[in-house]
Amino acid sequence: MPPPSDIVKVAIEWPGANAQLIEIDQVIRSPTFQLILCVCVHRWSLSGSEQFALRYADGPQLYITEQVNQVKLNGHHHHALQLLDRIQSHGIDARLEALKELAKLSADPTFAAEFINMEGIGTLARLVESGTHFGEMLAFTLTAFLELMDHGIVSWDLISLSFIKQIAGYVNQPMVDVSILQRSLAILESMVLNSHSLYHRVAQEITVGQLIGHLQVSNQEIQTYAIALINALFLKAPEDRRQEEHTHPLDQRLTEMASTLAQKHLRSIILNHVIRGNRPIKAEMAHQLYVLQVLTFNLLEERMMTKMDPSDQAQRDIIFELRRIAFDGENDASGTEKRKAVYTKDYKMLGFTNHVNPAMDFTQTPPGMLALDNMLYLAKLHQDTYIRIVLENSSREDKHECPFGRCAIELTRMLCEVLQVGELPNEGCNDYHPMFFTHDRAWEEFFCVCIQLLNKTWKEMRATAEDFNKVMQVVREQITRALAMKPSSLDQLKGKFRALSYSEILRLRQSERMSQDDFQSPPIIELRERIQPEILELIKQQRLNRLCEGSCFRKLGNRRRQEKFWFCRLSLNHKVLHYGDLDESPQGEVPFELLTDKIPVSDIKSVVTGKDCPHMKEKSALKQNKEVLELAFSILYDPDENLNFVAPNKYEYCIWTDGLCALLGREMASDLTRSDLDTLISMEMKLRLLDLENITIPEAPPPVPKEPSTYNFTYNYG
Repeated sequence: MPPPSDIVKVAIEWPGANAQLIEIDQVIRSPTFQLILCVCVHRWSLSGSEQFALRYADGPQLYITEQVNQVKLNGHHHHALQLLDRIQSHGIDARLEALKELAKLSADPTFAAEFINMEGIGTLARLVESGTHFGEMLAFTLTAFLELMDHGIVSWDLISLSFIKQIAGYVNQPMVDVSILQRSLAILESMVLNSHSLYHRVAQEITVGQLIGHLQVSNQEIQTYAIALINALFLKAPEDRRQEEHTHPLDQRLTEMASTLAQKHLRSIILNHVIRGNRPIKAEMAHQLYVLQVLTFNLLEERMMTKMDPSDQAQRDIIFELRRIAFDGENDASGTEKRKAVYTKDYKMLGFTNHVNPAMDFTQTPPGMLALDNMLYLAKLHQDTYIRIVLENSSREDKHECPFGRCAIELTRMLCEVLQVGELPNEGCNDYHPMFFTHDRAWEEFFCVCIQLLNKTWKEMRATAEDFNKVMQVVREQITRALAMKPSSLDQLKGKFRALSYSEILRLRQSERMSQDDFQSPPIIELRERIQPEILELIKQQRLNRLCEGSCFRKLGNRRRQEKFWFCRLSLNHKVLHYGDLDESPQGEVPFELLTDKIPVSDIKSVVTGKDCPHMKEKSALKQNKEVLELAFSILYDPDENLNFVAPNKYEYCIWTDGLCALLGREMASDLTRSDLDTLISMEMKLRLLDLENITIPEAPPPVPKEPSTYNFTYNYG
């Protein structure tokens, strides 16, 4: 007969001794593992069982601790002490092996805490500062240092200046080992992101210009680390601005960085060596390019939030310049009153809401002065287009004129929302657009293309002033649909806009909209109600099957580019959730044997989402980001434990929250369930009603005929 399901056999090894195969009763937890440890120590004639611990031989080789098996083993203290001694030994081979093992074990939080308590990080820092380590030995030292610091036990503020200089030196060296360069870039990035004081020190040692060289290599990992450090330096630069006196809008360093990011040299390197030189671009590289794009656009935030001062003559002169370019030669009116009347007429034809003092149109933020900057750029660098748009609308007399000024202001506000101007980058988002790296003035050129689209759509819709909001909604949809196609250049974007005409938008809306017109009669409603339980059960089974397949999740808050992952899946009998850490993102299904932790479904008390999640209550700008909040959920189980998730995308979020609700017997209420339910019910009903095509279904059943006057009727077959 097969062995009981609660009994498993475990092999335990000791160097130079025969392995011991021992049966474990999974129902009895803490005493069993402690007993196994004592038995093994006794069989191998080792003294002091409290000096030893159980550790996995395969995978990440983590210690079996209280977190996994509810038993606290103290052997990691002894092992950490041994490693610390071996690291400081004189034998090069012994030291190399010790550092190699330390780099592997540092990911274990229990071991890391013990090693740090022994001043292990200080020892590693001194080894780096000495400058006597090279090659593999240095790479393992930096890896261990980074892993230990990642646990957040020690503050980055304690790092010495000599250590920073040494790490920066590895980055600035022309020829350095790839693994050392990767870890050095990652350490510098963590310093910048986690310490305001270290930002200043790192910024003195490393400039964006020095990092550009690392973007020209063929190694995509190095490119990713370099862009990540550029982003970190740029992201933290505004912190200085808040410390300075407000005599200048940007501090000197931010201004220098903005100038560097705007250089054609940097853009061409990113475009040619990073975007076009890498096929395919990995997810982390795509995320860093997205972050760089958002941070670059955030340079516009100051102008976006600056109101126009109607009394400022220099600002008023810009509006006058717009009028002069559009109506050149028509400003010959003599006399102040006559000139004012002419200007008022011109400002009305330019499409400003306030004809007398158009400066008042730019007092709302956003878009503030940024809208005026865009309009002036169009008028000066695309003068023919500007004059054509203004004149063809100012000469119309059928109330279908497109108000250029009002449209330009509203379009600028819309583009700021679409491209997240002034917002923090979303963690996990990879939505970058290659075309923004193809032009020195990508933002302004993008506006010029979009304002022409708006004018074209206005004419196609034959809109009037009352239709302004409707036109802006259509234009927003055209822009977001075109950006979703990832055009590689502004010329390609123009082609996408030509294809997305107003009639095409209507067609797409029609094809995507679920038509409910045919499903409102009582018989159809009754049929829908009968079908719905079957479809919900089908959706429930699909969700549970997906949970059985499992999903990979990123560890939240891991700032380094060397990503950390963990995997979670439901047992085939739907009774246990298995989960565990992974070294890298898996390509397929992860076996249950590699997932060392588990939670019985019967222990789950509830599932919470968004701000109610324990890991979302921590104070962190990125963690409080709206998109991260929308993807967060947690499992609360007995007694006060929780398992925290941040889904990689909205689809996985819906799958897991639906599946967990189904396991707990609760309603599946996600947007995906509603969408799937509507789609499947619609398909099923159309199939069942296929034979009734072109037949009008009555609102009510046909009336029952009157009873016959007599039932004495027969058929005469003669």
